[in-house]
Amino acid sequence: MAAPKHDATQPRPGARPKGARARPGRPAGNNASPAILQAAKQLFLEAGFDGVNLERVGELAGVTRQTVYNLFGNKEAVFRSMVELHWDEIARDSEAVLSTSLDPSLGPAAILHGFGEAIVRFIDGTEQVAFTRLVIMESRQRPWIAEEFYRLGKQPLLEGFVGCLRRLNEAGVIACRHPEVAAHQFFGLIQEFVIWPHVMAIGPAAKAMPPPALVIDEAVLTFLSRYGMPKTAQDVSAAPRRGV
Repeated sequence: MAAPKHDATQPRPGARPKGARARPGRPAGNNASPAILQAAKQLFLEAGFDGVNLERVGELAGVTRQTVYNLFGNKEAVFRSMVELHWDEIARDSEAVLSTSLDPSLGPAAILHGFGEAIVRFIDGTEQVAFTRLVIMESRQRPWIAEEFYRLGKQPLLEGFVGCLRRLNEAGVIACRHPEVAAHQFFGLIQEFVIWPHVMAIGPAAKAMPPPALVIDEAVLTFLSRYGMPKTAQDVSAAPRRGV
């Protein structure tokens, strides 16, 4: 039996309504996309936003400009997708760590240590320092760059950590009435040592910073001294510090 004819006056099932914008994010199901985004990342970090075009991205990725255009549409979309790819690593790592807050056998100190180590791994294993400098430089003329960098990266990371602290508070293992404030405080205890001195390129002083293991240990101790239950705070104070 012949298939029924489609009414041309009606949109096809699954079609995007006329005038609607495509959903942001990396295009799925195309093997060229990762290579394009890695090439874009290298070029943006080397030349800045104005120094990059779709032709250069395609050339470095080994594809044509038309392929880049067909997948992303414009340079802004390439940049947004590249930022999303950049944050993917810590998103996966931190999600695995923070989900352990559902395990009653793990105390808050272990979870906080794991989260701190995930932050340090991300900073050491990616171009986070160079990327942060790029965002600071470009966002003066293009505020959307800083907005996207935060929206696609630190915002979901913070929200995940806030959710973890809320679960720990509900479980009665920490006393934290304002997890949003506490989450920012913990980030600051680590980032002040492991990223900002390098972003600001303070030279020899950056090399004099304490080792990351000690920074994490002290951050956990400080955090639980404020938010830990009495027994938790005592246990952390008595535990050997790995950074010493």
